[in-house]
Amino acid sequence: MNSNIYIHVYPSIYRMDDIYFQGKPIIIKVHAIKRAREREIAFPDQVYNVIQTGRVRRFGKNYIKFVKKSKEGSIICVGEDLGYCIIIKTIERGN
Repeated sequence: MNSNIYIHVYPSIYRMDDIYFQGKPIIIKVHAIKRAREREIAFPDQVYNVIQTGRVRRFGKNYIKFVKKSKEGSIICVGEDLGYCIIIKTIERGN
């Protein structure tokens, strides 16, 4: 049996060097980048704007949301605060 196997390797994180929140670096998972592109959210421009100027809502024990409202609807970056850094796990659109 001759079959070719193709493995696509993606880096697991994307770190923007100049984004910090409360002194903690923000790390963006590749899953979040894929969801942003799937939902037609400009990465990194709109995502950077949401993190820098959006409202911050904490929920659960360690979770955090960055929310920015606009004419087209809101953009929400959902992440987890690990104490030494913040990991953005997904990016979605709201109402």
